[in-house]
Amino acid sequence: MQKILVIEDDSHISDVLCQLMRQSGFYPVPAYSGTEAVMLFQQGDFALVLLDLMIPGKTGEEVLEEIRTSSAVPVIALTAKDDKETTVHLLQLGADDYIVKPFDKDELLARIEVQLRRSQALEPQEESLSYKDIVLNLDGYDAYINNQEAGLSKKEFEILHLLMSNPRKVFSKNNLYERVWDDEFFGDDNTLNVHISKLRMKLDAISSGEEYIQTVWGIGFRMKE
Repeated sequence: MQKILVIEDDSHISDVLCQLMRQSGFYPVPAYSGTEAVMLFQQGDFALVLLDLMIPGKTGEEVLEEIRTSSAVPVIALTAKDDKETTVHLLQLGADDYIVKPFDKDELLARIEVQLRRSQALEPQEESLSYKDIVLNLDGYDAYINNQEAGLSKKEFEILHLLMSNPRKVFSKNNLYERVWDDEFFGDDNTLNVHISKLRMKLDAISSGEEYIQTVWGIGFRMKE
């Protein structure tokens, strides 16, 4: 389930947007200020951002600039202004699209789908991914350590793939569960811990003494440097 950051300080409009996202198969995460939005964006892994420009704390323009310093995630700006100067300014700051309030729900969803398709088309289609002596065959869901197959299950492979895709990032249990199981994490599910434990055992069985997955206590997991 793709996560969408909904940055809107009006609680009624935020609720409407989040409900629309859920009905359309997305997982919305609301933010009610620019400061909160930046914090959530840094913690999460979002497929798209809906950004209202008139928000407290950091302005919408400042949030957009901060997002663009580290990410090319699609950003659709929500604005009350419909003039050429505003449009040009938004695009220069790095917005991918904009929609004027009050907006039509179907038009907004169509614009979201367009941006997600463009984003996915621009992603490099890698056939393999490697870290240390681990090599993942992305087409066949195969994992090898020192050319020896690890025999991972599909979920174990997906966990390892996600961690290896950004080895310096600490993924929270929430991040991992929602990305791998495509479902909401309630905090008391032992499923992730069991899969992490089995994954570690399989890696250790081939390369004993080498720690690949590091537990960052109180936060989550990442690849061991």
